[in-house]
Amino acid sequence: MNIAISSIGTATPSHRQSQKHVADFMAAKLQLNPTENRQLKKIYQATGVEYRYSVLEDFNKLPDQTTFFPNDLGLEFPDTLQRMKIYEQNALPLATVAINECLDKINLNKQAITHLITISCTGMSAPGLDIAIIKNLGLRTVTHRTAINFMGCYGAFNGIKMAHAICKADSEAIVLVVSLELCTLHFQNKRSVDNFVSSALFADGCAAAIIQTAPSVSKFLQLQHFHCDLIPDSNQEMTWAVGTQGFDIILSSYVPKLIGAGIASFVKALFAKASLHKDDISYFAIHPGSKKILETCEDVLGITPEHNRYSYEVLRQYGNMSSATVLFILKNILDDVNKTDDQSNIFSCAFGPGLTLESMLLRLHHV
Repeated sequence: MNIAISSIGTATPSHRQSQKHVADFMAAKLQLNPTENRQLKKIYQATGVEYRYSVLEDFNKLPDQTTFFPNDLGLEFPDTLQRMKIYEQNALPLATVAINECLDKINLNKQAITHLITISCTGMSAPGLDIAIIKNLGLRTVTHRTAINFMGCYGAFNGIKMAHAICKADSEAIVLVVSLELCTLHFQNKRSVDNFVSSALFADGCAAAIIQTAPSVSKFLQLQHFHCDLIPDSNQEMTWAVGTQGFDIILSSYVPKLIGAGIASFVKALFAKASLHKDDISYFAIHPGSKKILETCEDVLGITPEHNRYSYEVLRQYGNMSSATVLFILKNILDDVNKTDDQSNIFSCAFGPGLTLESMLLRLHHV
Protein backbone atom coordinates (compact mmCIF):
# COMPACT_ATOMS: atom_id res chain seq x y z
CA MET A 1 0.00 0.00 0.00
CA ASN A 2 1.25 3.47 -0.91
CA ILE A 3 0.75 5.13 2.49
CA ALA A 4 2.38 8.52 2.60
CA ILE A 5 2.84 11.91 4.18
CA SER A 6 1.19 14.09 1.56
CA SER A 7 1.61 17.49 3.25
CA ILE A 8 3.36 19.14 6.20
CA GLY A 9 2.64 22.56 7.70
CA THR A 10 4.59 24.27 10.47
CA ALA A 11 4.16 27.20 12.83
CA THR A 12 6.20 29.03 15.46
CA PRO A 13 5.18 31.61 18.08
CA SER A 14 5.76 35.31 17.40
CA HIS A 15 8.52 35.81 19.99
CA ARG A 16 11.90 35.07 18.36
CA GLN A 17 15.15 35.31 20.29
CA SER A 18 18.79 35.07 19.34
CA GLN A 19 20.81 32.49 21.23
CA LYS A 20 23.25 35.16 22.42
CA HIS A 21 20.43 37.23 23.90
CA VAL A 22 18.92 34.23 25.70
CA ALA A 23 22.33 33.31 27.15
CA ASP A 24 22.71 36.83 28.54
CA PHE A 25 19.13 36.73 29.83
CA MET A 26 19.65 33.40 31.60
CA ALA A 27 22.93 34.42 33.18
CA ALA A 28 21.35 37.58 34.60
CA LYS A 29 18.05 35.94 35.53
CA LEU A 30 19.78 33.15 37.48
CA GLN A 31 22.28 35.62 38.98
CA LEU A 32 25.23 33.42 38.03
CA ASN A 33 28.69 33.97 39.43
CA PRO A 34 31.55 34.51 36.92
CA THR A 35 32.46 30.80 36.80
CA GLU A 36 28.86 29.72 36.22
CA ASN A 37 28.40 32.49 33.66
CA ARG A 38 31.37 31.24 31.63
CA GLN A 39 30.07 27.68 31.86
CA LEU A 40 26.59 28.67 30.68
CA LYS A 41 27.92 30.79 27.79
CA LYS A 42 30.16 27.93 26.66
CA ILE A 43 27.20 25.53 26.62
CA TYR A 44 25.03 27.98 24.66
CA GLN A 45 27.75 28.64 22.09
CA ALA A 46 28.28 24.91 21.48
CA THR A 47 24.64 24.08 20.72
CA GLY A 48 24.54 25.06 17.05
CA VAL A 49 21.41 27.10 17.81
CA GLU A 50 21.23 30.70 16.55
CA TYR A 51 17.53 31.48 17.03
CA ARG A 52 14.57 30.06 18.92
CA TYR A 53 10.89 30.87 19.39
CA SER A 54 8.77 31.05 22.53
CA VAL A 55 5.15 31.77 23.41
CA LEU A 56 6.57 33.81 26.30
CA GLU A 57 7.60 37.42 25.74
CA ASP A 58 9.78 37.27 28.88
CA PHE A 59 12.82 35.99 26.99
CA ASN A 60 12.84 39.18 24.88
CA LYS A 61 12.70 41.44 27.92
CA LEU A 62 15.33 42.64 30.34
CA PRO A 63 15.80 40.09 33.13
CA ASP A 64 14.31 42.46 35.72
CA GLN A 65 11.21 43.26 33.64
CA THR A 66 9.66 39.83 33.14
CA THR A 67 5.95 39.28 33.65
CA PHE A 68 5.60 35.47 33.78
CA PHE A 69 8.79 34.54 35.61
CA PRO A 70 9.38 36.55 38.83
CA ASN A 71 11.93 39.34 38.90
CA ASP A 72 12.86 38.50 42.47
CA LEU A 73 14.69 35.14 42.65
CA GLY A 74 13.51 34.87 46.23
CA LEU A 75 9.98 34.34 44.91
CA GLU A 76 8.58 31.03 43.72
CA PHE A 77 8.70 30.41 39.99
CA PRO A 78 5.31 29.70 38.33
CA ASP A 79 3.85 26.37 39.38
CA THR A 80 2.78 23.65 36.97
CA LEU A 81 -0.85 24.80 37.01
CA GLN A 82 0.16 28.31 35.88
CA ARG A 83 2.34 26.90 33.13
CA MET A 84 -0.42 24.60 31.91
CA LYS A 85 -2.77 27.58 31.68
CA ILE A 86 -0.29 29.31 29.36
CA TYR A 87 -0.06 26.07 27.37
CA GLU A 88 -3.83 25.92 26.94
CA GLN A 89 -3.99 29.58 25.87
CA ASN A 90 -1.33 29.17 23.19
CA ALA A 91 -1.60 25.59 21.94
CA LEU A 92 -4.72 25.91 19.80
CA PRO A 93 -3.80 29.17 17.98
CA LEU A 94 -0.37 27.77 17.08
CA ALA A 95 -1.77 24.41 16.00
CA THR A 96 -4.40 26.14 13.85
CA VAL A 97 -1.74 27.97 11.83
CA ALA A 98 0.20 24.76 11.17
CA ILE A 99 -2.93 22.78 10.29
CA ASN A 100 -4.25 25.41 7.87
CA GLU A 101 -0.91 25.59 6.09
CA CYS A 102 -0.85 21.81 5.83
CA LEU A 103 -4.38 21.56 4.40
CA ASP A 104 -4.00 24.55 2.07
CA LYS A 105 -0.91 23.01 0.42
CA ILE A 106 -2.93 20.12 -0.95
CA ASN A 107 -6.31 21.84 -1.07
CA LEU A 108 -7.80 19.22 1.24
CA ASN A 109 -11.34 19.66 2.51
CA LYS A 110 -11.08 19.33 6.29
CA GLN A 111 -14.34 17.38 6.30
CA ALA A 112 -12.44 14.54 4.64
CA ILE A 113 -10.27 14.00 7.74
CA THR A 114 -11.23 10.77 9.49
CA HIS A 115 -8.64 10.61 12.29
CA LEU A 116 -6.77 13.12 14.44
CA ILE A 117 -3.59 12.29 16.36
CA THR A 118 -2.14 14.91 18.71
CA ILE A 119 1.38 14.66 20.12
CA SER A 120 2.87 16.64 22.98
CA CYS A 121 5.12 16.17 25.98
CA THR A 122 5.04 19.77 27.25
CA GLY A 123 1.39 20.20 28.20
CA MET A 124 -1.82 18.32 28.73
CA SER A 125 -5.40 18.75 29.85
CA ALA A 126 -8.78 17.15 29.38
CA PRO A 127 -10.72 18.02 27.35
CA GLY A 128 -7.51 18.67 25.51
CA LEU A 129 -5.97 19.96 22.30
CA ASP A 130 -7.62 17.24 20.21
CA ILE A 131 -11.15 18.34 21.10
CA ALA A 132 -10.20 22.02 20.79
CA ILE A 133 -8.96 21.35 17.24
CA ILE A 134 -12.16 19.48 16.33
CA LYS A 135 -14.35 22.35 17.52
CA ASN A 136 -12.24 25.27 16.31
CA LEU A 137 -11.55 23.92 12.83
CA GLY A 138 -15.04 22.56 12.39
CA LEU A 139 -13.91 18.98 11.86
CA ARG A 140 -16.55 16.30 12.04
CA THR A 141 -17.42 15.38 15.63
CA VAL A 142 -17.12 11.69 14.67
CA THR A 143 -13.43 12.13 13.85
CA HIS A 144 -11.43 9.46 15.69
CA ARG A 145 -9.06 11.04 18.23
CA THR A 146 -5.83 9.77 19.78
CA ALA A 147 -3.47 11.68 22.09
CA ILE A 148 0.20 10.68 22.34
CA ASN A 149 1.69 12.36 25.40
CA PHE A 150 4.97 12.57 27.25
CA MET A 151 7.17 10.56 24.89
CA GLY A 152 9.62 13.38 24.30
CA CYS A 153 11.57 14.01 21.11
CA TYR A 154 10.62 10.74 19.42
CA GLY A 155 6.86 11.22 19.92
CA ALA A 156 6.16 12.15 16.28
CA PHE A 157 7.46 8.76 15.13
CA ASN A 158 4.79 7.01 17.20
CA GLY A 159 2.16 9.35 15.80
CA ILE A 160 3.28 8.61 12.26
CA LYS A 161 3.40 4.86 12.94
CA MET A 162 -0.12 4.96 14.35
CA ALA A 163 -1.35 6.88 11.30
CA HIS A 164 0.35 4.32 9.06
CA ALA A 165 -1.41 1.46 10.89
CA ILE A 166 -4.77 3.24 10.59
CA CYS A 167 -4.34 3.72 6.83
CA LYS A 168 -3.18 0.13 6.44
CA ALA A 169 -6.39 -1.05 8.11
CA ASP A 170 -8.60 1.42 6.22
CA SER A 171 -7.43 2.66 2.83
CA GLU A 172 -10.03 5.44 2.91
CA ALA A 173 -8.66 6.96 6.12
CA ILE A 174 -7.15 10.44 6.07
CA VAL A 175 -5.17 11.12 9.24
CA LEU A 176 -4.19 14.54 10.57
CA VAL A 177 -1.14 14.36 12.85
CA VAL A 178 -0.39 17.43 15.00
CA SER A 179 2.81 17.67 17.04
CA LEU A 180 2.89 20.69 19.34
CA GLU A 181 5.55 21.51 21.93
CA LEU A 182 5.92 24.56 24.16
CA CYS A 183 9.20 23.63 25.80
CA THR A 184 10.12 27.12 26.99
CA LEU A 185 7.27 27.10 29.50
CA HIS A 186 9.40 24.84 31.66
CA PHE A 187 12.37 27.11 32.36
CA GLN A 188 13.64 26.25 35.84
CA ASN A 189 15.32 28.37 38.49
CA LYS A 190 18.21 25.94 38.92
CA ARG A 191 21.92 26.69 38.70
CA SER A 192 22.88 23.26 37.38
CA VAL A 193 24.51 21.95 34.21
CA ASP A 194 21.35 19.96 33.35
CA ASN A 195 19.30 23.14 33.50
CA PHE A 196 21.91 25.09 31.50
CA VAL A 197 21.81 22.43 28.75
CA SER A 198 18.02 22.20 28.53
CA SER A 199 17.57 25.98 28.55
CA ALA A 200 20.18 26.23 25.79
CA LEU A 201 18.45 23.82 23.42
CA PHE A 202 14.68 23.68 23.73
CA ALA A 203 12.17 25.86 21.92
CA ASP A 204 8.49 26.09 20.91
CA GLY A 205 6.91 24.99 17.65
CA CYS A 206 4.14 23.02 15.97
CA ALA A 207 3.95 20.80 12.90
CA ALA A 208 0.93 19.21 11.23
CA ALA A 209 0.95 16.43 8.64
CA ILE A 210 -1.62 14.61 6.54
CA ILE A 211 -1.07 10.87 6.15
CA GLN A 212 -3.18 8.93 3.65
CA THR A 213 -3.23 6.09 1.16
CA ALA A 214 -2.49 6.80 -2.50
CA PRO A 215 -2.34 10.62 -2.29
CA SER A 216 -3.25 12.47 -5.47
CA VAL A 217 -0.60 15.18 -5.01
CA SER A 218 2.48 15.27 -7.24
CA LYS A 219 4.99 15.17 -4.39
CA PHE A 220 4.82 13.08 -1.20
CA LEU A 221 6.84 10.96 1.25
CA GLN A 222 5.92 7.28 1.14
CA LEU A 223 6.26 5.51 4.50
CA GLN A 224 8.38 2.41 4.01
CA HIS A 225 9.73 0.83 7.21
CA PHE A 226 9.93 1.54 10.96
CA HIS A 227 12.24 0.28 13.68
CA CYS A 228 12.54 1.03 17.41
CA ASP A 229 14.71 -0.16 20.27
CA LEU A 230 15.93 0.68 23.78
CA ILE A 231 19.54 1.25 24.83
CA PRO A 232 20.21 -0.95 27.89
CA ASP A 233 21.03 0.58 31.29
CA SER A 234 20.28 4.15 30.20
CA ASN A 235 17.02 5.03 31.97
CA GLN A 236 18.49 7.79 34.11
CA GLU A 237 20.47 9.55 31.39
CA MET A 238 17.42 11.32 29.94
CA THR A 239 14.31 11.84 32.05
CA TRP A 240 11.26 14.11 31.85
CA ALA A 241 9.06 14.36 34.92
CA VAL A 242 6.10 16.45 36.05
CA GLY A 243 7.32 18.65 38.89
CA THR A 244 5.59 21.16 41.13
CA GLN A 245 7.10 24.07 39.18
CA GLY A 246 6.81 22.83 35.61
CA PHE A 247 8.34 19.74 34.03
CA ASP A 248 11.87 18.75 35.06
CA ILE A 249 14.31 17.41 32.49
CA ILE A 250 17.59 15.60 32.98
CA LEU A 251 19.75 15.46 29.87
CA SER A 252 23.02 13.77 30.74
CA SER A 253 26.26 14.60 28.95
CA TYR A 254 26.58 10.85 28.34
CA VAL A 255 23.58 10.77 25.98
CA PRO A 256 25.59 11.32 22.76
CA LYS A 257 28.02 8.55 23.77
CA LEU A 258 25.17 6.15 24.50
CA ILE A 259 23.52 6.94 21.17
CA GLY A 260 26.87 6.51 19.44
CA ALA A 261 27.31 3.09 21.03
CA GLY A 262 23.88 1.87 19.97
CA ILE A 263 23.00 3.52 16.67
CA ALA A 264 25.19 1.46 14.31
CA SER A 265 23.47 -1.88 15.05
CA PHE A 266 20.13 -0.10 15.28
CA VAL A 267 20.44 1.38 11.78
CA LYS A 268 21.74 -1.92 10.42
CA ALA A 269 18.57 -3.64 11.64
CA LEU A 270 16.36 -1.04 9.96
CA PHE A 271 18.24 -1.23 6.67
CA ALA A 272 18.02 -5.02 6.74
CA LYS A 273 14.21 -4.77 6.83
CA ALA A 274 14.31 -2.76 3.61
CA SER A 275 17.24 -4.58 1.96
CA LEU A 276 19.03 -1.23 1.75
CA HIS A 277 22.52 0.06 2.46
CA LYS A 278 23.64 3.44 3.76
CA ASP A 279 24.71 4.37 0.22
CA ASP A 280 21.10 3.93 -0.92
CA ILE A 281 20.04 6.87 1.30
CA SER A 282 19.85 10.26 -0.42
CA TYR A 283 18.54 12.35 2.48
CA PHE A 284 18.93 12.21 6.24
CA ALA A 285 16.43 13.64 8.74
CA ILE A 286 18.12 13.00 12.09
CA HIS A 287 16.54 14.68 15.09
CA PRO A 288 18.96 17.41 16.25
CA GLY A 289 18.74 16.69 19.96
CA SER A 290 21.96 18.65 20.07
CA LYS A 291 24.86 19.47 17.78
CA LYS A 292 26.90 16.82 19.58
CA ILE A 293 24.29 14.16 18.82
CA LEU A 294 24.38 15.04 15.11
CA GLU A 295 28.18 14.87 15.10
CA THR A 296 28.11 11.53 16.90
CA CYS A 297 25.69 10.09 14.34
CA GLU A 298 27.93 11.32 11.54
CA ASP A 299 30.99 9.65 13.04
CA VAL A 300 29.28 6.31 13.62
CA LEU A 301 27.27 6.18 10.37
CA GLY A 302 30.08 7.50 8.19
CA ILE A 303 28.15 10.48 6.86
CA THR A 304 29.11 14.14 6.57
CA PRO A 305 27.62 17.39 7.90
CA GLU A 306 26.38 17.95 4.35
CA HIS A 307 24.25 14.80 4.64
CA ASN A 308 22.84 16.30 7.85
CA ARG A 309 22.35 19.80 6.46
CA TYR A 310 18.57 19.89 6.93
CA SER A 311 18.90 18.88 10.57
CA TYR A 312 21.58 21.50 11.21
CA GLU A 313 19.47 24.18 9.55
CA VAL A 314 16.41 23.45 11.68
CA LEU A 315 18.57 23.35 14.81
CA ARG A 316 20.16 26.66 13.83
CA GLN A 317 16.94 28.51 13.02
CA TYR A 318 14.51 26.94 15.54
CA GLY A 319 16.37 25.00 18.23
CA ASN A 320 15.13 21.65 19.55
CA MET A 321 11.31 21.68 19.47
CA SER A 322 11.10 18.16 20.87
CA SER A 323 8.66 15.95 18.91
CA ALA A 324 7.78 18.61 16.31
CA THR A 325 11.38 18.99 15.13
CA VAL A 326 11.60 16.00 12.79
CA LEU A 327 8.51 17.16 10.88
CA PHE A 328 10.17 20.56 10.36
CA ILE A 329 13.13 18.72 8.84
CA LEU A 330 10.99 16.52 6.60
CA LYS A 331 9.03 19.57 5.46
CA ASN A 332 12.23 21.33 4.42
CA ILE A 333 13.33 18.27 2.46
CA LEU A 334 9.93 17.91 0.79
CA ASP A 335 9.86 21.61 -0.12
CA ASP A 336 13.42 21.53 -1.50
CA VAL A 337 13.45 18.49 -3.76
CA ASN A 338 12.60 18.35 -7.46
CA LYS A 339 11.58 15.69 -9.97
CA THR A 340 15.12 14.36 -10.30
CA ASP A 341 14.81 13.20 -6.68
CA ASP A 342 11.91 10.87 -7.46
CA GLN A 343 12.33 7.49 -5.69
CA SER A 344 15.05 8.84 -3.40
CA ASN A 345 15.28 7.22 0.03
CA ILE A 346 15.17 9.21 3.29
CA PHE A 347 16.41 7.96 6.66
CA SER A 348 14.98 9.59 9.77
CA CYS A 349 15.52 8.91 13.47
CA ALA A 350 15.03 10.46 16.90
CA PHE A 351 15.96 9.74 20.49
CA GLY A 352 14.23 10.22 23.83
CA PRO A 353 13.75 9.03 27.40
CA GLY A 354 14.46 5.36 27.74
CA LEU A 355 16.91 5.83 26.04
CA THR A 356 14.60 5.17 23.13
CA LEU A 357 15.70 5.00 19.51
CA GLU A 358 13.01 5.45 16.85
CA SER A 359 13.51 5.44 13.09
CA MET A 360 11.81 5.20 9.74
CA LEU A 361 12.64 4.93 6.08
CA LEU A 362 10.68 7.02 3.59
CA ARG A 363 10.72 7.17 -0.21
CA LEU A 364 10.23 10.42 -2.06
CA HIS A 365 7.72 10.47 -4.92
CA HIS A 366 7.78 13.43 -7.28
CA VAL A 367 5.97 13.05 -10.59
